[in-house]
Amino acid sequence: MSIRGPGSLPPGVTFTSVWRWPRPSFRMAYRMWERNLLSYSHRWHINLVPNFFEPFFYLLAIGFGLGKFVATIKGVDYARYIAPGLAAVSGMYGASFEVSWNVFFKLHFAKLYDAVTVTPIDPEDVVVGEMMWGITRSLMYSLPFVLISALFGLVHSWWVLLTPIAGAAVGLCFSAMGLTFSSLIPTSDFFSFYWTLFLVPMFLFSSIFFPIDSMPAWAQSLAWFSPLFHCAALFRELFGTFGTNMAAALGHFVWLLGLSAVLWPVPQNIFRQRLVT
Repeated sequence: MSIRGPGSLPPGVTFTSVWRWPRPSFRMAYRMWERNLLSYSHRWHINLVPNFFEPFFYLLAIGFGLGKFVATIKGVDYARYIAPGLAAVSGMYGASFEVSWNVFFKLHFAKLYDAVTVTPIDPEDVVVGEMMWGITRSLMYSLPFVLISALFGLVHSWWVLLTPIAGAAVGLCFSAMGLTFSSLIPTSDFFSFYWTLFLVPMFLFSSIFFPIDSMPAWAQSLAWFSPLFHCAALFRELFGTFGTNMAAALGHFVWLLGLSAVLWPVPQNIFRQRLVT
């Protein structure tokens, strides 16, 4: 029996094996979600407050502070422009924190998943349960921000009532991406690349603070492939920032679901090979 490092991939992980379509049990996945909820109920005040207030401070400092020096963006106040994007950012961070550091710790150091899979819960159920929890965390962060935006008068459409669905799509997409990355990296040091070279550039160049049509054509095309661009655009449609085009909103929603579907089997199959082989 060979001894592997804490993050090294098990033998036999191939392109074909990671794209095998899994068959998780959503009833068992719910048990994993329930376990996370119970654990979180003991420490919610420690985790929720810092991550929630970061985008809120951005709204105050940039939307209402810097916004005093920015006349309008395409005819709307600057704070009104950035609020939907920051709601999407809140959802992104809520899911990403959970499926990166926390999942890696539970997989390699706490050995929680090794214990869980001794029960009727399979590795695929574990991953889907963590995705469900990532969606929950996304909603925990994005929906309060939507409410605060409404209180500041930054919401101008009743379609905003659909933001829980949009927040769930954000959570699913970034949970799928985060779990894929967490399942592949050899050490937690690689999270620096994920956060600094992946999430931060999306945060800065996905039309959160300025429209992408102000960038060169090649950069606009690149930004279109950013998941956060579609998250921000979806929330902006539901907020009624420039009016509401539900066809455009549906397009952004489908784009997020499509990326989630593409990534859906990858972490489930790698987790199975990590926990079973």
